[in-house]
This record gives sequence, C-alpha cells and structure tokens, in this order.
Amino acid sequence: MACIAVGDTIPDGTLSYADEAHQILNVSVYSLAAAKQVILCGVPGAFTPTCSLKHVPGFIEKAEELKSKGISEIIVISVNDPYVMRAWGKSYPENKHVKFLSDSSGAYVKTLGLELDVSDRGFGIRSQRFALLLDDLKVKVANVESDGQFKVSSAEDMLKAL
Repeated sequence: MACIAVGDTIPDGTLSYADEAHQILNVSVYSLAAAKQVILCGVPGAFTPTCSLKHVPGFIEKAEELKSKGISEIIVISVNDPYVMRAWGKSYPENKHVKFLSDSSGAYVKTLGLELDVSDRGFGIRSQRFALLLDDLKVKVANVESDGQFKVSSAEDMLKAL
C-alpha cells in the first residue's frame, strides 16, 4: 500500500492497551479520532533510545501546549504488545495526556503504509517513525521519517504545523 498522505482519510483499525487490571482492551482508531484534532505518533519500538529519550518525551513535555492549540488526543503507537506499551507509558510519571497504544501485529501501520521491515537487524516488522496531524479523520500533516532519522516528527514540528 502507498504511504498515507495529506488529504487522505485515515483508515480505521484496532489498537489495544492493558488496563489497570491488566486486561487487554481494544479500541478503534475512529473512536479516538472522529470529530477531533489528534496527533498519531508512530515509533519503531518501546524503550528504544531515540523513541524513549527524544521523540516521546517531546510530546509529553509539549502536551499542554498542543492541547491549547486544539489537539484532543496525543496517541503513541508501536509494534509492541499492550503490556510493554503500558510499562513504557508508566515509565514517564509526569505524563498526563499521551496515550500509549499497541499495534502488536503491525497490522495498522501496514494499513497506513508505514511499516518498517528491520528483519535484517533482528527486529522484524516495526513502525516507521512518524507524526500525523488528523482533523476529523483527515490527514492534515504527515511527517514521516527516513529509516533511523528523527528530523521531522517531533512535538515541535507538530506545533509549527498548528
């Protein structure tokens, strides 16, 4: 599939998370993004250096500012299981607004055309690093990184776009 682009309607899909009782719950992308402005941020892996030290912390630090500009949800997805995503989210005790959701099989990032095959490095199928600005399911900004880069998908880049 071609990569999701500005002007496209985001496809629906199912993401998951582990709740406080460690039950796995599913949520549709449409239920999170319909009739709202949402940032959907994809990362190659939970607890990896760039994701954990640069990409995600920026969205946590800038969440209030993003919300003041009309963003309803900030969602981070990765091809990790829901328990890993829960643990990763909990590793940021200052986080009040960013949701950490699992695309454990990589099916959703594949639907977006944003899967990253790093099998040659032992990691299998992952998500490319990206940040999408959605407005009522329409892609307004699609900042997709080249493999291994972190130059266009930061919270600061999203603030500039707003």
